[in-house]
Amino acid sequence: MENTQRSVTGKRLYSAVQPTNALTIGNYIGAIRNMVALQDEYDCTYAIANMHAITVRQQPAQLRANTLSVLALYLACGIDPAKCTLYVQSHVPCHAELAWVLNTFTYVGEMERMTQFKDKSAKHADNINMGLMDYPVLMAADILLYNADVVPVGIDQRQHLEICRDIAVRFNNIYSPTFVVPEGVYPKVGAKISDLLDPSKKMSKSSENAAGTVFMNDDRDAIIRKFRRAVTDSEGVVRYDPEAKPGISNLLSIYTAFTGRSIAQAEAEFAGKGYGDFKSAVAETVADCLAPVQAEQARLLSDKQYLNSVLEEGARRAYKVASATLAKVYRKIGFYQL
Repeated sequence: MENTQRSVTGKRLYSAVQPTNALTIGNYIGAIRNMVALQDEYDCTYAIANMHAITVRQQPAQLRANTLSVLALYLACGIDPAKCTLYVQSHVPCHAELAWVLNTFTYVGEMERMTQFKDKSAKHADNINMGLMDYPVLMAADILLYNADVVPVGIDQRQHLEICRDIAVRFNNIYSPTFVVPEGVYPKVGAKISDLLDPSKKMSKSSENAAGTVFMNDDRDAIIRKFRRAVTDSEGVVRYDPEAKPGISNLLSIYTAFTGRSIAQAEAEFAGKGYGDFKSAVAETVADCLAPVQAEQARLLSDKQYLNSVLEEGARRAYKVASATLAKVYRKIGFYQL
């Protein structure tokens, strides 16, 4: 399973997702589909970030199950381990080792200003741990270990990428160029899919009310039920207007993402039709698209030996790159090496 794909751009890309809860159609539209496309354009390294996941308490058995579930979903969606490096974060100890070094180039005030730290501290007031505060430094280690030129990021991760860049520049200025300073790539389509019951909020896998979130592993009945209950408005016209019609606009975004149609084509398709017909069409489309992915994910999950072989090869390739970066860092900061 050697990486046989050559990067079209000659650039390296890094991306990771936490194996917490089931992934949503928002994750699929905004991230996973882009990851599939990007593996033909960049030299991609994709991680399942289980070390980040434990900043919030996890059930051990569930975390293990979710890790394999995410891997199987990635493969079912078209991520190809022959084209990219696909691995589990904790299988490469260099992440934790570099994060410790980078901590000494990061200031407490910078971490305290992180919006996500403030938000998660408010949500998990009984567990404001150092890992939660240090999350961006570990993320910086993730990226910098693999000499990533580009990192796909959503709006909520821009701060983290900026602090990664600051740390890299700070280290390079002290010890001479060592790290590649990564650039962010921001997906234009599907960057934000909203909650079906509250379109002012992003669809989240950790939402308190799962009725507004469509998960990738939801069965057909659940998908149709959730879309039927989606919030709309009283106008009765299927028209894209995020300010005045956030619910309908969100459904149009989902529909066009799964069908490949433009917003204008979708508006024309449902001109003169009621919201009931529209919501049913969106639901049926999503359910039809997810069915083969779910079937392939289930097939892969029944073959644990194959999944383990993918992770073993991915960890081997990831460690080869990461350990070389770490050795260079250790040499520059003065660690005595055997």
